[in-house]
Amino acid sequence: MEINANFDERAVVHSESQPWIASPMKGVDRRMLDRIGDEVARATSIVRYAPGSAFSAHTHTGGEEFLVLDGVFQDEHGDFPVGTYVRNPPTTSHTPSAAEGATILVKLWQFDPDDRTQLTIDTTAEAPRPVSDDVSEIPLFEDARERVRIELWRPSAQVSVSDHKGFEALVIEGNFTEGGELFEKNAWLRLPPGMALDASVGPEGARLWIKSDHLAEPPIIPTAG
Repeated sequence: MEINANFDERAVVHSESQPWIASPMKGVDRRMLDRIGDEVARATSIVRYAPGSAFSAHTHTGGEEFLVLDGVFQDEHGDFPVGTYVRNPPTTSHTPSAAEGATILVKLWQFDPDDRTQLTIDTTAEAPRPVSDDVSEIPLFEDARERVRIELWRPSAQVSVSDHKGFEALVIEGNFTEGGELFEKNAWLRLPPGMALDASVGPEGARLWIKSDHLAEPPIIPTAG
């Protein structure tokens, strides 16, 4: 399966208008943003866990990162409420569930194979730091391959980014317009290296999850196991 698999092109998914697609586990559904592979896949998805649902125990051969968008996500390591960002690097394992239901943004098979940095950040408890007059951020992770953060964009601002090696954003709150399209809650945008972002922020501002500089190298094609 290939969805938005050409990383040299602009990709957009207005996920709130997309149908939910059932996973192999009862009560766990997905909206696929990009994907290379079938059930073992390099994938970016919004995943919804119905109350009481769970996924079987598994090891993240290619790593996993997720941001909790709604509800409380859980595994044997603890509870992860709205706004929690988690990185589970290659070789880690868990048994995820959601007693009361949860929705997460999740990315699979997008780690450096040698990365062993595991972290959990409550983004709602972190104070953003100013980057410019129009942008502040909550840093989440940075290495030689990528930079991940929450960004807050000032109401009615113009936000431009051109010097990057790939740019990806999911709207958490608020909205912005880019390329003639309105991006609202849970809308997703991916730009290839060097394609400029020129965004007009809505009157309520915007809060976004952003990853950049991660598309300079060809994607890792997942293997089973």
